[in-house]
Amino acid sequence: MNATLLAVALSLVSAVAYAAAAVAQERLASRTAGTESGILRLLGTGAWWGSVLLNASAALLHVAALKYGPLTLVQPLGALTLVAAVPLGARMAGRRVLSVEWRGTALTLAGLGALLLTASGPAPDDTLSLGEALTVAGATAALIGLLSRRGTKPGLRHATASGLASGIASALAQTVTVAVTDRTGPLLSVKVIVVAVLIAAFAAGGLLLSQIAYRGGLGAPLAMVTLSNPVAAAIIGVTLLGERLQGGITGILLAAAGATLAARGVLLLTRTSPETQETQEPRPQPSLIAAGRRPELASRVPETGPIATPPDLQGLPPMPVLPGTVVVLPSIPTQSEPAPGALQAS
Repeated sequence: MNATLLAVALSLVSAVAYAAAAVAQERLASRTAGTESGILRLLGTGAWWGSVLLNASAALLHVAALKYGPLTLVQPLGALTLVAAVPLGARMAGRRVLSVEWRGTALTLAGLGALLLTASGPAPDDTLSLGEALTVAGATAALIGLLSRRGTKPGLRHATASGLASGIASALAQTVTVAVTDRTGPLLSVKVIVVAVLIAAFAAGGLLLSQIAYRGGLGAPLAMVTLSNPVAAAIIGVTLLGERLQGGITGILLAAAGATLAARGVLLLTRTSPETQETQEPRPQPSLIAAGRRPELASRVPETGPIATPPDLQGLPPMPVLPGTVVVLPSIPTQSEPAPGALQAS
């Protein structure tokens, strides 16, 4: 099989696994929202470890895809995670996929198609040096710390930090994958060990940050993770690994158009918040005629307390009442009864 097609196939399966993990994480986050020990409580649940297993499987597939395709090809396919998460999330919520979600999905796919035409290059052969890997890791850690500082509300900032962590982990994973399969040097060199530790740290940090971000829902945080992940990896691929877009000026214009379409699709998908997905049906109001009351006079009747017969009702014929209905009749004020002592005195 062609290396590019194999990279695309592995990326597609990885995206589906990531989508299933994201839906599971969002449902878990909704249960622990507002609790201080939410993350610690999740460590004792089987559903949490199930989502961790899905994320780990997706990460392994993603690393395998990076062996056969460049970062500029594999990372944009990660946006399919958002596309797959839409129907999965709707099914888990027991609802239908909204029309705006389908439009967002179509635009995202069209944009990804344009990006793939310009990013389909040869398999990578260059890797980051140990100094470059440490520099990238340090700068990314500082930026993640700024985005996820204490006191910030969980949401888009944590999602952006999660996407950056995942994107850097992917770039470092490509370095390890190429170095291990090169077979021209030692299998466990100092560079491979150090970069592998950095990958584990960024992958775990990205997972925890995404879990916090999903407390604000699924659509917007996942969209931000999906966008920031390939951006971070593509910057490293273009600036440090010598990767280039195909087609020259035409390829750049096509990539820009594809990015615009994909961004538009992602924005449409982020508009489907839980508040807009659920439509509240109006409660049926009891019929005033069935209750024996005239609609035009219903607003004049007080809700509680003794009332006198309104002048408008005097002389009107009684309303027909159906069997089994409750009739609300105006109460008649009663005169206060004299005390027993007053009768004896008279």
